[in-house]
Amino acid sequence: MIKFPRPKTRHVELDTMTALISRIMREAGRDYIGGYAFAIFCLLLVAGTTAFTAWIMEDIINEAFASKDPSSLWLICGSILTAFIIRGFASYGQAVTLARIGNNIVARYQQRVIDHLMALNVSWFSNNRSTHVAGQIAQNVAGIRDVMNMTITSFARDLITLVGLVIVMVSKDPLLSLVAVIIAPPLVLSLRYISRRIRSATRESVVLNSRVLGAMQEAIQGVTVVKAFSMEEQISKHSAELIRAAEERSNRIARLSERTSPLTETIAGFAISGVVAYASYRLIYSGELPGSFIAFITALLLAYDPARRLARLQVSLERAVVNARMIYEILDTEPKQADDPDAGELTVSAGRIEFEDISFAYEGGEKVLDHVSFVAEPGRMTAFVGPSGAGKSTLINLLPRFYDAGEGRILIDGVDINTVTKASLRANIAYVSQQPYLFDGTIGDNIRYGRPEATDAEVEEAARRAQAHDFILAQPKGYDTPLGENGANLSGGQRQRVSIARALIRNAPILLLDEATSALDNESEAAVQKALETAMAGRTVLVIAHRLSTIYKADKIIVMQNGRVVESGTHEELLDEPGGIYTRLQKLSGDREAGGEKMDADAVVEWKKESER
Repeated sequence: MIKFPRPKTRHVELDTMTALISRIMREAGRDYIGGYAFAIFCLLLVAGTTAFTAWIMEDIINEAFASKDPSSLWLICGSILTAFIIRGFASYGQAVTLARIGNNIVARYQQRVIDHLMALNVSWFSNNRSTHVAGQIAQNVAGIRDVMNMTITSFARDLITLVGLVIVMVSKDPLLSLVAVIIAPPLVLSLRYISRRIRSATRESVVLNSRVLGAMQEAIQGVTVVKAFSMEEQISKHSAELIRAAEERSNRIARLSERTSPLTETIAGFAISGVVAYASYRLIYSGELPGSFIAFITALLLAYDPARRLARLQVSLERAVVNARMIYEILDTEPKQADDPDAGELTVSAGRIEFEDISFAYEGGEKVLDHVSFVAEPGRMTAFVGPSGAGKSTLINLLPRFYDAGEGRILIDGVDINTVTKASLRANIAYVSQQPYLFDGTIGDNIRYGRPEATDAEVEEAARRAQAHDFILAQPKGYDTPLGENGANLSGGQRQRVSIARALIRNAPILLLDEATSALDNESEAAVQKALETAMAGRTVLVIAHRLSTIYKADKIIVMQNGRVVESGTHEELLDEPGGIYTRLQKLSGDREAGGEKMDADAVVEWKKESER
């Protein structure tokens, strides 16, 4: 059963709602003062012409109908026509203006959220499922717009219209006006009760709907795994549970929201019917002209719609504010790795990398690295081997500051990387991951992500060096071939070579390779390995590999176990240690002198057992 946190107190939440609306007004309103001023002017015209329509009813009844004065008829008709024309153009102007402003607010907040997400550290994404975050943003970003539009229209149109019509009613008959307004207190109290109930239901609905969208996205992205393991029924069952829960919350919101309709209609019905009955009684027995009563009743009937909308305003705002609040929860998340105010720019000359007594633990977990120290010499290849969980990938992730070390220092050419900006640090690093990720766009676009200002010739040269040029030209549109989701229309080896080309075009002095060939077949591995040899020339390279065939030529091999460096040296030096872990690995992997064939599954298991002894 899905549980959601309950609100603390009504007082706190109302204060938070008021503060949030004020914040939205400050942030989203200040850039649109001119547009909102024009929209408010149009809404005031709508309110004024509506009140005028009720006001003139007395003249219509008394002068045109009762007194039968033809001289005033044309003036009355012209006034009514003018009022309706003004109201039509004013309604059009405010609607278009508010729509344009609202669409721009949505676009700006979408961009703001994306920019903020890009500034957050990697650990935030590790703790938040990407599909749920995407679903939440898609549902909630319009909440900012809705808060602004509802506030503007409610006060500039509905409130002013209601005030104008109340003035008309009071001027026509003060006593009847008093009877009409006694419905307000019970209506307001009832609607406040409903709005409190709807607040928690709206948040629950948003969370559930984001989970539904996330489940759909995951099912689509993992469709091959779903079909391979015959998971269709399981996925369908899991999705059905989420969908039913989301449906139940939506139905609850509908029930709560629409409770205002029978409430307002019943109270308004009593008030209007009472006023009509009393006015008719006075008209029949007093002999007065009916104009003032007709004008009063017209004003009362016209006041019903703005009064109803204002009565529902808090209920509607509750839903919009919940959506807006969830967007601000993301925007208010502070990046944990912000640059120091006095951070400088990193300039890499040689590319010497030094890890000094580094220890690290993921949030809430045990130590992954335990006092690790080593030096990666400039222009050389340093490789890391060891069982899963030894800390190899964590080392690679610390260098570009995806995470910050808990203890110790990382130096590049003697400069502590914590004292420079992350942008300048990462500009000097190229990265090739085990699972290459390709983005929406063409093959050429994905290569150019490594250096956006690169020319077409430079893109092509990087592809040639990555052994990717030939298969790219074989695509339907060459470098302009659109890629499927994550490059689904390319093979694994082709995607990896595109990612290598992306790293090469960056022309960075430091290259990080995280098991870049472990998931490839023999033919693809050969092509990728050739591309990597080109990429590594003249750079400081840090490599993680499970296959010794990819790293036996390394200038230094570091063997890790349980977060510590247990051996280091060249391939030959490590083999001279008869009882060493690396020697046992070589025996398991096969050919000692040539670097060996790929390890089969049994060899990997044996290697892990040996390394844990």
